[in-house]
Amino acid sequence: MAATDALPSRLRRLAAAVRRALAELVASCARRHGGAQGSSAAKVFGVVGGLLAGSGAGGVELPEDRADAMYHRWDGGGLTAQGPALLVRKSIAEKVSLAATYYVDMLSNASIDVVTTASPYKETRSEYGLVADYVYRNSHIIVAGSSSSEPDYEARAVNLDVAQEVFGGMTTVNLGFSSGSDDVGKKNSPEFSETARHWRYRIGLAQILTPRWLANLNFEAVSDDGFLGSPYRTALVFGASVPERVPSTRSSRAVKLSILGEVVRDNVAYADYRYFWDNWGIGAHTFGAGYRRYFGEKLLADAYLRYYLQDAALFYSDNAQTETAYVSRNRQLSTFSSISAGARISYRAATLPGGYPLLVNGAYEFVSYSFDDFTDVRTGSLYSYNAHVLQLVLTTKF
Repeated sequence: MAATDALPSRLRRLAAAVRRALAELVASCARRHGGAQGSSAAKVFGVVGGLLAGSGAGGVELPEDRADAMYHRWDGGGLTAQGPALLVRKSIAEKVSLAATYYVDMLSNASIDVVTTASPYKETRSEYGLVADYVYRNSHIIVAGSSSSEPDYEARAVNLDVAQEVFGGMTTVNLGFSSGSDDVGKKNSPEFSETARHWRYRIGLAQILTPRWLANLNFEAVSDDGFLGSPYRTALVFGASVPERVPSTRSSRAVKLSILGEVVRDNVAYADYRYFWDNWGIGAHTFGAGYRRYFGEKLLADAYLRYYLQDAALFYSDNAQTETAYVSRNRQLSTFSSISAGARISYRAATLPGGYPLLVNGAYEFVSYSFDDFTDVRTGSLYSYNAHVLQLVLTTKF
């Protein structure tokens, strides 16, 4: 008997089935909120995923056939982003599983970057994605591609991930690679055209520690090249506005350690720590902890806290007093911290005709941001704001 057979069924569901249920939709949100105005939301939607990514220590099996419909909303700092997301997944010959995703982001932006340098605006972003999972013996291979567009930005990406179980299923090794290409434009300036390329390399290790505890260690290296700033953002030099100037290359690294376990029956605790650093001088720490509990067979509840702390980039300045090759007043490159608290609920609401279950998932998160060296030029005081994140997901399995 494999060691994984001894794992409590609920722990395996948390480590594998729950991860598969939401990870693709969460990833879609994170990618779409990864732009210059949406980087705050990207962190939050990544938090909504929690430990879902890289937690699969169960036996190698294809994701379940399913259909998901999600509504998401981010509201904070003058930025409102909302819209639907859809996912449909179907297996073929018990070896291949195909999934298609569609994501819409209706953005209304009146954030501090916009109201102090330009006019508020509204736009819609759309993303399409395809995912193929293939299982062979103890290997799980995932190939994915996505394409997104908005009025002044187009992005394409491909991903390859391989998970291999070793040592009788006690250990899972994960390897991954992503490549992306962006076309950057500027509204009302058809002559402006820039590109950016992105490469991601990742390796992870999932280890069964005991029949009740799992641990994950993940490392990611990222390389970016091309136009990495915003055509709309300005910086301050001696109090005068100048176009933002950032390096055309960036190299970053991140390592994350997480642990998850069933402390008592139907009660699971988890914690994680992530450290990020890059050649722009940024160093960041993320601490997280949470608790999940089953209430009967139909309800799963989850509550968590997360704290983020970041140092500023070498060329960041709220108001530069020297002329340098690079200068930016992007608050996401400043020294700041955030603390978030959230809750998730998954409820089996009904059984549809044909015996298909209908699951209702809801998630809410409150995030508070505090900036140490970025000021609101309208008041001269240090900037801070709060944000609210909401997700509602309907899922049926077939």
